Amino acid sequence: MSYKVLVTCPPMLKQIDQFRDVFTSLDIEITTPDVVQTLSVEELLELVPQHDGWIIGDDPATAEVFAAGKSGKLKAAVKWGIGVDNVDFSACKRLGIPITNTPGMFGAEVADLAMCYLLGLARDAFLIDREIRKGGWPKPAGISLAGRTLGIVGLGDIGRNIAKRAHSHDLSVIGWDPYAASLPGYIELQDQWPSGINTCDFIVLACALTPDTHYLISEHIVKHLQPGVRIINVSRGPLVEEKALLAGLDSGVIHSAALDVFEVEPLSAGSEIFNHPKCILGSHNGSNTLDAVIRASNRAIKLLDDMLKDGG
Repeated sequence: MSYKVLVTCPPMLKQIDQFRDVFTSLDIEITTPDVVQTLSVEELLELVPQHDGWIIGDDPATAEVFAAGKSGKLKAAVKWGIGVDNVDFSACKRLGIPITNTPGMFGAEVADLAMCYLLGLARDAFLIDREIRKGGWPKPAGISLAGRTLGIVGLGDIGRNIAKRAHSHDLSVIGWDPYAASLPGYIELQDQWPSGINTCDFIVLACALTPDTHYLISEHIVKHLQPGVRIINVSRGPLVEEKALLAGLDSGVIHSAALDVFEVEPLSAGSEIFNHPKCILGSHNGSNTLDAVIRASNRAIKLLDDMLKDGG
């Protein structure tokens, strides 16, 4: 039996030629729309019902979209990657649509980017690059890593990989995660957020976005940060209240920030963060290496094919 599958995950779409033979061998026809970050609800309402399966990116996979899919051809879906805050899993359960995600695919890759940002902030490397391109020759004094403290929020696959890399740079590591167990000895688990944040020279956000983690970095939290702290977000934009972050940057409490994700994506050129000299900006691209995309995409294809053939 043949199937028709919609793919809306940008990293996978960029490498889609790598997977065409795989889909063909499984008798699956694919639809590959042009996606910058996400499709709109309106676009999804039109497309999803026309397909048996859906490999989801960061699109608004809402109850409305799944209901429309169920009324059409949709039989199963896979969320590409680990983050599921954009997907209404409860709606899928209610509608009888099998769905899963692909955890454990990107821990090393996202951790590598987090460390890139951490090193860049420690030595003002990105600021130096920008100023030289303008004709300057700046020599800002950075900070050494040895003996400094890194706080990691979220100690799953990504957080543990960040901790391992940080430990190799002689950073002390503390962390917050109510579900953490069997941690390496070099991670000092804190009782609860925000206990210990006033000791951190760096804070990396690597946890899932939930109602409890929304605006983890808020106006209230900024008041308790160690002056000069550097903040990195490689998880989800709404973990950080951008208004509070900007206030912290302007006051000097926060030295600088590296953001791979934002409250609204893509980031608008009119945003204050877009134009802030103390911010490194990413494009929600932490997992995007050729190796990781191939690994996660093959996993997503296999999971979806299994669900479709199981009568999903």
